[in-house]
Order: sequence, then C-alpha cells, then structure tokens
Amino acid sequence: MRWENLLFLHWAWDAADIQKTLPPGLRVDVFEGQAWLGVVPFLMRRVHPVGLPCVPWLSDFLELNVRTYVYDETGTPGVWFYSLACNQPVAVEIARRFFHLNYVHAAIQAAVRDGGMEYQSRRHAEVAVYDYAMDGPAVEAVPGTLEFFLLERYVLFSTNRGGRIHSGRVHHAPYQFAPARVKAWSFLPAGEDGFADPGRSPDHMHFSPGVDVAAWPIKSA
Repeated sequence: MRWENLLFLHWAWDAADIQKTLPPGLRVDVFEGQAWLGVVPFLMRRVHPVGLPCVPWLSDFLELNVRTYVYDETGTPGVWFYSLACNQPVAVEIARRFFHLNYVHAAIQAAVRDGGMEYQSRRHAEVAVYDYAMDGPAVEAVPGTLEFFLLERYVLFSTNRGGRIHSGRVHHAPYQFAPARVKAWSFLPAGEDGFADPGRSPDHMHFSPGVDVAAWPIKSA
C-alpha cells in the first residue's frame, strides 16, 4: 500500500492523562517527559494483499486517525490508535475483524488543489476540516529528535474483545517530511474519542508527501 499526503498534527499532552486511556500491558511513551496526542488525515492508495491485484473501488480510500505513542512490556515502541476513521465500509469491517483496530465509519472527502490538500471528515454531525500543504523542502528525521519520535514508528498495537494485546509490524522507508502550512485544522476527531479540547493550535504540524508501506499480519503480543 501507499500512504499519501499525510498531515501530522500533534499536541503535547500530560503523560498521566494518556496512561489512563491505555489498556493493561501498554505504557505511554514520552519525549523529554512529554506525551503526545496526534490527529493524522491522509490518503490510502493501492491497498492489497501480497500476490493479489488492486481493486479500484476497494484499494483506494481516505483515513484519519487519532493516535498516541506507547511501548509494550518488552519495551517495543509503537503506536496506539484511539480511532481510525475511514470512508471505505469494507476496509472498516476487515480491519475490525482481522486486525482488532478501532476503525470507524466516516464520510470523508479530499481534493488536491494548488499543491495542497482540502480534507473533510464527518463521523457524526460535525465536520472536521483540514486545509494543508507542504511548506519547505522535505527531509528525513534525525534520530533523537522529536520528529523521529513521532514519525518513525514501525509497530502498531491493538486489543481483541478480551483485552489481549496484539501487535503488527509495518515497513517503509523513512518519512520525507517538511513543516506544514495549515489554513484549517480541527481537534474534533480527538474530542470524539474523549479528549478535552486544549484550546490551542497544534504544537507540532508537519506534512509528508507519502511512503510505500508493507504490513505484516497482526498477532498476539
């Protein structure tokens, strides 16, 4: 698959508050003592199992995730998703059943205009609007920086109905990213996942044109 035109919006968050939202077996990961809550709209392209072709009506769709950063009992760092809004109903049901991820149905629209993205997502009555573009040359994150902490994650965690931790690995080249020029943004998806609006703009806003991604089946941790 390919992830394209990603906007990474991040708010610094109290680590103890994040820990309260996590299932047993996962610990909040911090950078210099600070936890982070992210809202990430993007495009999914060419999603298909190995050995099978893409299906036009199923392989391309839109997704918006709300996430934080964690590690498991072995010390493996990764991502915990509070929600993954998606406009492809079949993909939602497959991800729920086979990956134990909290995919949710949403009406999402996106268009590329003037080199930027206009993106709208609606899970309930309100609409989250994003208007963003890359603002500068793209570079790779340097190990030890906040950008590396936020972007270079290669494990995702989920739980089944019994609360058992599962993990899945992904592989991609390091993100090429740049500061984002953001005309419109919304905290609404995180609010719908139970987080109180911090009343401020994101503390960190970056854009990536995209990466090609391989994912492995999820398994019990």
